[in-house]
Amino acid sequence: MARKKPRTPPPPTRRPQGPKERKDGKRKPAAAAASGNRNRMLLYAFSAAGIVGLVVVVAVVALAGGGGAKANTKQVATLMAAANCTFKSVKGYVPPGQHTHVNSLTAKLPWNTSPPSNGQHYPLWAVWGFYTVPVNPRRVVHNEEHGGVILWWGPKVPQATVAKLQQLYDSDATGMFGTPYAQLGSKVAITAWTGNPSHYQQDGDFGTGHIAICPHYTSATEKAFVAFRDAFRGHGPEGIPLSSDEPGDGPPVNGMAGLTP
Repeated sequence: MARKKPRTPPPPTRRPQGPKERKDGKRKPAAAAASGNRNRMLLYAFSAAGIVGLVVVVAVVALAGGGGAKANTKQVATLMAAANCTFKSVKGYVPPGQHTHVNSLTAKLPWNTSPPSNGQHYPLWAVWGFYTVPVNPRRVVHNEEHGGVILWWGPKVPQATVAKLQQLYDSDATGMFGTPYAQLGSKVAITAWTGNPSHYQQDGDFGTGHIAICPHYTSATEKAFVAFRDAFRGHGPEGIPLSSDEPGDGPPVNGMAGLTP
C-alpha cells in the first residue's frame, strides 16, 4: 500500500480583539462615549456582515466542488441519464473479518458491481496507463483505491470508440486508467472509489463505489464521463495524492517498475 496523504494542519485561531481602555483611567465625555458606542455598533455590524459573507462564500465553494465528490453526484446522475447510461453509487464492501488485500490474481472476489468499483484487491496496483489488452481487475481495483477513475469497454466495442476513450484519457491522464473488460460485451463503463481517509476501514467503512454503464459512447456520454471524472477522481478512500497517479507510475516489483502499457 502507498503512503497515506498527510493531513493539512488547521489554520491558527485568531483571538478576538476589542477596544483598549485608556491608560490614564479617566472616563470619556458623554458625547464622546456615545459616539464611541455608535462606532463600535457599526464596527460590529460590518464585522457580522463580513462573517455572513464569508460563510456564504465557503458554502458556494463547497457546493462547486470544494466539498469533494459528494457535492457533484447529483449532476453526474443527471448527465448519465441524459446519455442513456445506468449510474449508481454503492457502499464499499469487504467481507466481515477479512482484509482488503488478497494475495491472489485468480481468486474470485465478492465485488458488488461489474466492472468492480470497490472492494478486495491484489496488494500491487497496476502501472497507470491506457491498455489495449485486458489488465487483471484485481489490480485495477487497487488503482481505484488510490483515487483513480477507470475507463472500461467490452471486446465488441468498435475500435473507433476505443480511440475516443483514449482521447478522453489523453486529455487529462493523471489518475486515469483504461482497460478492456470481457463481461461488458458491446458496452462501455466508468468507475471510481471514494471515501474518507480518516475513517477508512474503521467500523465497517469501506467508502463508496461509483459505476456507470453505457450502451454507446456519444457526445452526451463523453460529457457525462468528464463530469464523473471531475467529481470522483482523487477522492480515493486511502487519500493518495494525484501526483502519485501519473501515467507510467506503478509499484516496485523486485526493485523494478511493473509492466508498462
